Amino acid sequence: MDTIALALFILQLGIGLTFAAHGAQKVFGWWNGPGLAGWQGAMERMGYRPARLFALVSSLIELVGGLLLAVGFLTPIVAAVLVAQTVVIIGQVHWSNGFFSTRSGFEFPMVLGIGAAAIGLAAPTPVSVDSLIGFSADPTVRLALLVAGLVVGLLTLSIPRVGSHQAPTSA
Repeated sequence: MDTIALALFILQLGIGLTFAAHGAQKVFGWWNGPGLAGWQGAMERMGYRPARLFALVSSLIELVGGLLLAVGFLTPIVAAVLVAQTVVIIGQVHWSNGFFSTRSGFEFPMVLGIGAAAIGLAAPTPVSVDSLIGFSADPTVRLALLVAGLVVGLLTLSIPRVGSHQAPTSA
């Protein structure tokens, strides 16, 4: 394994396991996390309906997606999904707080998203399930998947706004 492949493997593990840890906080309440009920309440407050569905999907994206990224399985697809999740996290929670994480800014989730994107753009590392099974996507496909992840994340940000519009009532 050359040093670039080793560097990507370290990034794959670090970014993947960090996403998985955040997902475990939301699903299981580990490491002072909210657990699924608490995360469902947060999704409700953010305006996502049905809150339980959005809580399950978003927490499992982080938990399962993070684990899949860490082991390098279906990496370009998983990376795109994690990029979408990161866009939602930043836009829904952190953007209004500025850049630095000391004020709950978007610094930390942005770094996770950039890491996921970098891993998604790269070819499979020698130490990955993708490499073991011979799964690799063309570089153009990898880029298109990440762009799709970005677009899906931006569209997902509009869901609470769409749901908040009420039909006019007749007088």
